[in-house]
Amino acid sequence: MSYPIRVRAGALIIEDERVLLAKFEDKNGVHYNLPGGGVEKGESTSETAVREAKEEAGVEVDVQKLAFIYEYAPHQNENLFGSTPNLSLFFECRIINGSEPCLPAVPDANQTGVEWVHLSELNSIVLYPNIQRQIQDYVSGQYVMGLIEEKSLNK
Repeated sequence: MSYPIRVRAGALIIEDERVLLAKFEDKNGVHYNLPGGGVEKGESTSETAVREAKEEAGVEVDVQKLAFIYEYAPHQNENLFGSTPNLSLFFECRIINGSEPCLPAVPDANQTGVEWVHLSELNSIVLYPNIQRQIQDYVSGQYVMGLIEEKSLNK
């Protein structure tokens, strides 16, 4: 399906100064993502965050509030992540029902794990999008909601 802009949603899960990330390995090496993906027909963005947390990190979550809005515009980024523009909404989420993070039975392509990464170690990993600073600022209460554009992130 062709999209003029793809809408995505994801889960920002923070516990004990750590963030829960999906781990991937492909031809470019190891990288991490917040659990997230495309909104499906008949689904709200918060429902997408709940579904993606379960599908990519094996956890049931309760959506708290909107944490980040991220936009990827291919023409402004030399098609770094492909040619489809996307707008991603990342929600702060809390794990519920005592569920434990785990690699799903049917992981996404190239997904190799699920890891808690300490906030102090975020700058030592490759995270897509490159929002380590925004996550650290959010947790410390320093982040002011605004649009995060890929073109403005440090490469």
